[in-house]
Amino acid sequence: MRRFPESAYHLPFFDEHGYVRRSCPVCGEHFWTLDPDRRVCGESTPQGCAPYTFIGDPPTRRRYSLREMREAFLSFFEGHGHERIRPYPVVARWRDDLYFTHASIIDFQPYVTEGIIPPPANPLVISQPCIRFLDVDNVGPTFGRHLTIFEMGGHHAFNHPGREVYWKDQTVRYHHEFVTGALGIKPEEVVYKEGVWSGGGNGGPDVETVVRGLEVATLVFMQFKVVGDRWIEQPIRTVDTGYGIERYTWLSQGSVSCFHAVYGPVLDEILGMAGVDEPDRELLRRVAELSGVMGRSDSSERATDRGKTIKRVADRVGISAEELEKALFPLENAFAAADHTKCLAFMLAEGVVPSNVREGYLTRLMARRTHRALRNLGIEGRLLDIIDRQITLWSGDFPHLREMRDEIVEILSVEQEKFRQTLRRGRDLVKRTAQELKAGGASRIPPETLIELYDSHGVPPEIVQETAEGEGVQVEVPENFYTTVAEKHVQPSPPPGAEATRGLEEAVSGLPETRRLYYEDPRLSEFEARVLRVTDGGHVVLDETAFYPEGGGQPGDRGYLQFGGARSGVVHVQRVGNVIVHTVEGPAPREAERVRGFIDQEQRGSLMRHHTATHLLMGAARRVLGEHVWQTGAQKGVEQSRLDISHFRRLTLEEVHKIEGLANQVVTRNVPVEVSWMARGEAEGRYGFRLYQGGVVPGREIRVVKIGDWDVEACGGTHCGATGEVGFIKTVHTERIQDGVERIVFTAGLAALKPMQENDELLWRLSEALNAPRERLVEATERLVGDLKEARRKERELIKEIAIRDSVKLKEQVEVMKKKEIGQLKFVTQKFEPLDIDRMIRTAGELVKAEPGTVAVFYGTADKNARIVVMAGGDAVSTGVDAREIAGGAAALLGGGGSGRTDFAQGGGTRVEKMPEALQRAEEIVKRQSGGRG
Repeated sequence: MRRFPESAYHLPFFDEHGYVRRSCPVCGEHFWTLDPDRRVCGESTPQGCAPYTFIGDPPTRRRYSLREMREAFLSFFEGHGHERIRPYPVVARWRDDLYFTHASIIDFQPYVTEGIIPPPANPLVISQPCIRFLDVDNVGPTFGRHLTIFEMGGHHAFNHPGREVYWKDQTVRYHHEFVTGALGIKPEEVVYKEGVWSGGGNGGPDVETVVRGLEVATLVFMQFKVVGDRWIEQPIRTVDTGYGIERYTWLSQGSVSCFHAVYGPVLDEILGMAGVDEPDRELLRRVAELSGVMGRSDSSERATDRGKTIKRVADRVGISAEELEKALFPLENAFAAADHTKCLAFMLAEGVVPSNVREGYLTRLMARRTHRALRNLGIEGRLLDIIDRQITLWSGDFPHLREMRDEIVEILSVEQEKFRQTLRRGRDLVKRTAQELKAGGASRIPPETLIELYDSHGVPPEIVQETAEGEGVQVEVPENFYTTVAEKHVQPSPPPGAEATRGLEEAVSGLPETRRLYYEDPRLSEFEARVLRVTDGGHVVLDETAFYPEGGGQPGDRGYLQFGGARSGVVHVQRVGNVIVHTVEGPAPREAERVRGFIDQEQRGSLMRHHTATHLLMGAARRVLGEHVWQTGAQKGVEQSRLDISHFRRLTLEEVHKIEGLANQVVTRNVPVEVSWMARGEAEGRYGFRLYQGGVVPGREIRVVKIGDWDVEACGGTHCGATGEVGFIKTVHTERIQDGVERIVFTAGLAALKPMQENDELLWRLSEALNAPRERLVEATERLVGDLKEARRKERELIKEIAIRDSVKLKEQVEVMKKKEIGQLKFVTQKFEPLDIDRMIRTAGELVKAEPGTVAVFYGTADKNARIVVMAGGDAVSTGVDAREIAGGAAALLGGGGSGRTDFAQGGGTRVEKMPEALQRAEEIVKRQSGGRG
């Protein structure tokens, strides 16, 4: 990160008020102070610049609740010419480069800060709920200096060339008047540190406010666009301030933690549920004063640093490190539980469904970390009670929480059950992983394996540690584990095809915007245009076109261009910036030549019906399933299309029928499909952020598609003029494409007739095969299935009888097979021809039941495949025999693998000729495991 010279911070305000500039010998940062004798900046950080001195002695004129502090901030700036703006959502649906709103300026990037659209007011003031994950492991240990969810108060001014609102000096003056005048903090207690800030693609110098050790505000002078390592000066200079409303509240109360100040009643209930008594108040006060040093300043620091920090603080307060750890552990977990449950409530209230991708991944991470905190307190079963209490506490200021209460509770209930299933599977996976590591000579699970187990299988590190150590394998969980995981997922990956599009940008640079005839008349089937550019690879740019470019899940149009007696097919159409590029097959026209374009109107018409049907199904899904439903993807086709939606459980047939029925009701009402271009700010103000149901739409103006009171979206696709033109919508099938995402495959218009006819044909064939009329098909099928079950039951009984008979014969063979005795064990092999896995398993089971000291290895071949069944009796297992290792070792020689339990495993491969060596390997493994000798 770059540095700025003193001139970037030396303001008239500092000179007028007598501030002097110093360099902190501890952290190395410069700061401005009214105290000429001050030598350190005074901020309480892991570097240890200073302790907090406001605990029990608040510097403000009076105590403030969070609501009162928020109102004091907003009212102050309203009184100084700023317009109050309602907070934006915590899920940044208007951004394609991040998932959650982590600062108030995020609301206005990039469209306002880059001058694409005007701000909603200038200057403005806002108190914006924010979510940050990169400090998640510090939540709790630092007593409230770090939170995952918090309110950032921001007063913003957007200075255009020739139209300056205010800049650095006035920003600091406003801040100083607020803290000293409105809050009553003495001027000499306010320290201003110099810094540099960047985020969301912008950056600039900043001044950070420190009062009695606590940083309470950051005043950023945003004047650069940050692209990689380059800082490019922008014509628009933005005042970007961040006031920590929770921190100011904590400062005003002087409580032992920010959590006591903000979450008072909820925190008390969590501690009461857990039966936790707070430590001695005097001890807690002294620890709180030093809590700023409890965090980690470097994300690479490991768990061992926790012990060092605890020891340092314990020495300062005069108790042992063990006593301090014991006192803080439940308290820190209660702090984390209070923060995380509020964060969960806000995320779920805005329709995020826990999943393994995108914002759902981070929501699940928060749910898992909440479970960890509650489990440490012994109250993991009280999650829903705490969530309900949080909703009650915060819904007065954020009523959408109350409106989504039932959905929040239902989603979390389902997520809890999924987590229980994950833990059951995860413990077995960890045991296998630990045993494999031990077999390879390793004695501990490395951090990268911990991350893989969480990322790919959802197993939290503390469960890995608990399970692996039971297997004799050590695990050291990095204290910054969740931060490390979150860092990998906080920002979306670039969309597929971005690199290819960048390659075309240079080829079409300098061309004017293409006139889009497909919007002017969606039914236009032919047009004339002039060729502006022809590039290598058969890319043609026209001055205007009726060919729709691929986008928003809708394929590009097909057709052909005619020119000078020649004809070339249009096989792909894409938008590059404001230019539409046609990829053609055949001869290419010359630049400046006139061409005629012809659209495949049948394809276009089908795509219009399917795109309109997507909007109808989306509105229906939200009404049937709940407000948490958002579109996560869509692909329109000519014959059928798909719609992916966020939902926390599998769709039922009843729900699918309701969605299908509601959508078709709107079709029969023939509701007009209204399309209009609106200024982005106006559209967001009128319709909210549901506009971005289908994803972010760039630009100063956005195209709004409104279907009565059913659905409204920002959408660039082509649509029917009214819903009646869709004809009919038929769901083909649904599937879960990933956890938390349901796919609805459907068809519309005349194409919907095909799946209905296919179903009709299927019923016809079933009716003939079962020799039953359609109305009796269910009864006939149930009878057939019942007969089949009875036949299978009899088959199992017969196999069991044969297995008992076989096991008796084998037992007799065992008695005379002295050379196959391994120590106290009996090692039996038997070939089964023909190969019958069920018979092999049952026979082996009967044998080891009768002879617990037996290890049975049964085998057979079929269709060039070899199979092995390994069964070990109880006595054999107690001597150290592990059927999994035997099956795996033997199967490796067969070119395959094996798996199972310690007493029963299977394996196989395709190298049939290696069976004798495989049996020999199995015998050798049994000898080694049992310590016996043949």
